[in-house]
Amino acid sequence: MSKELLAYVNGQYLPQSQASLPIMDRGLLFGDSVYEVIPAYGGIPFRVEHHLRRLDRSLNAIRVRNPLSTEAWHAVFDRLSAQLQGQDQSIYLQVTRGDSPVRNHVIPAGIEPNVVAFTAPLPPRDTARVLQGIRVITLDDIRWHRCDIKATTLLANVMARAKATDEGADEAILVRDGMAMEGTASNLFVVSNGLLITPPDSDELLPGITRDLVLELAADDGIPYAQATIDAAELAHAEEIWLTSSTREVAAVVALNGQQVGDGTPGPLWRRMDALYQACKERLRLGGECRDDG
Repeated sequence: MSKELLAYVNGQYLPQSQASLPIMDRGLLFGDSVYEVIPAYGGIPFRVEHHLRRLDRSLNAIRVRNPLSTEAWHAVFDRLSAQLQGQDQSIYLQVTRGDSPVRNHVIPAGIEPNVVAFTAPLPPRDTARVLQGIRVITLDDIRWHRCDIKATTLLANVMARAKATDEGADEAILVRDGMAMEGTASNLFVVSNGLLITPPDSDELLPGITRDLVLELAADDGIPYAQATIDAAELAHAEEIWLTSSTREVAAVVALNGQQVGDGTPGPLWRRMDALYQACKERLRLGGECRDDG
């Protein structure tokens, strides 16, 4: 029998089945918390500084101090990832505002944040499945207007993904005021006339770590790109559509609302980017640098 993995909870390492927070934790009661998901390739956490900067941004936005220093976060990630030595894995962390004796919308004075973190194996890349691409639908974006905060209040995202599943799709692209924003758990790219386009940073979409890496790899490889709004009506005419995230990596969309995208297979620019991304991961597994992680 394999040994149960440990989770980090407020300075302690406990078996995941025993890890818990108080019932009065505001993350549980109000979704008053933020999170990050960090892939680790070959057991080496990926673009950690980028994730920690985004964590700081989210915490500052909700007026919560970061309870751990950068060095302490690194120590947590190292301890957790060492449990799956050399394996690809996904590290989850969550910082809640904390717990208080009374359930009240008012933020209590002097409340201390609660921290949890754990790791889980990432399944091996199934190249054949990746090359099949994914199917998506478009849905109205009913989320709040601060989607740039990586908050755990994800019910609207969950319901949108459920609707996509009901319609035989893998993901939904969310549309607000006629503009295509992002997926329920992914950032959006389109290829139009050979130009790679992604919506610019704003309060209404999450600044993606994988999205930024794709832009960096595009710049390195001479792929023309732009950050610009994407009219939802133009999705039907895109040469290629991609969705990116830390766990999805770069996924090629082959069908949109039941209609094929391009020729219905991952396009040539996606194949080029996927090769760049996989090479980046392999360099990390071998102990090198994917790119500058600072």
